[in-house]
Amino acid sequence: MKKSAERLEKIDLEAVEDIAVGAALLGTGGGGDPHVGKLMAIQSIQKNGPVKLIDVEDVPDDALVVPVAMMGAPTVLVEKVPSGREIFNAFESLQNFLGKEVFAVLPIEAGGVNSMIPIMVAAEKKVPLVDVDGMGRAFPELQMVTYHLFGISATPMVLADEKGNSLLLKTINNFWTESLARNATVVMGGSVMIAIYPMTGKQVKQAGIRNIVSYSAQIGRVIREALKRGDDPIEALLKATDGIPLFKGKISDVIRRTTGGFVRGEAYLDGIDQYKGESFTINFQNENLIALRNGKVVATVPDLICVVDAHTGLPITTEGLRYGQRVFVLGIPCDEKWRTEKGIQTVGPHYFGYDVDYIPVEELNLQ
Repeated sequence: MKKSAERLEKIDLEAVEDIAVGAALLGTGGGGDPHVGKLMAIQSIQKNGPVKLIDVEDVPDDALVVPVAMMGAPTVLVEKVPSGREIFNAFESLQNFLGKEVFAVLPIEAGGVNSMIPIMVAAEKKVPLVDVDGMGRAFPELQMVTYHLFGISATPMVLADEKGNSLLLKTINNFWTESLARNATVVMGGSVMIAIYPMTGKQVKQAGIRNIVSYSAQIGRVIREALKRGDDPIEALLKATDGIPLFKGKISDVIRRTTGGFVRGEAYLDGIDQYKGESFTINFQNENLIALRNGKVVATVPDLICVVDAHTGLPITTEGLRYGQRVFVLGIPCDEKWRTEKGIQTVGPHYFGYDVDYIPVEELNLQ
């Protein structure tokens, strides 16, 4: 993954707009509606001022840092908009349980909502945001983070809902965390706010994916500036991300169902322009997992499969896919931490039930 982004030092209103777009792209269809998250972050910055963004190296080794996020089916969030109080309930409950002040917060993943929630918490709690996350993209399950690859426990964690309920979990491993938390999320209405993976500065330096917030902002800025200049935003996007063109087409059908706390489904595309006469399919579970062109696999997790509007280059989430949309699909190589043996075991195509071996997207699409 290309991360030569110029480092941001503070997150103001313009940066929020850019991060929301860039993180929604990196979210590979998941991570929640960027519009909902953006409104929450903007409100907090207007009230409290810009958020300080710090490099992971500026976190003291013994400091406590906590990722904060939304968990659940993104489609639920469209109808059940959070009040904002839920995430502070989760954050404060975890901090009280640990008995130590949280030095900084961070995103657990890149995604429309989950890039914005930590900005909101940082603004309200007057703590810095760390320019790091645990995925470099978005994934549907709690153990699917680089922290898990390095043996860091997801718990203690707190889930909080809009009714005022909160739940503290302490589990024997991260798979149990996912199973118990997922079932609780379904009972609590399909989406909750969470504070999870409490870590030291030393741990996050070792296990995190660096500069993800700055990188998200750079992607959003590149798209915005290309549109302003009247340039091709797709071309600018491919250059900024080292992206690989996979398909351009019209959505002919979307099958979507919410089951077990996830949005699962398939999107079918008919080719246009240079892809006329060809077909394309994307399978998703919150996030886009596998893409096939004319029945042949052209990209799989953990590489990023991103769908954008063919005219504006703006990302489209899985819940935003609609019949008739003209879209462009690009693949982006994932972070090297995911291309390890444990990384592929954790988030490769076999884990999601596909009888396909992982091959890097750049190898599958050699010209």
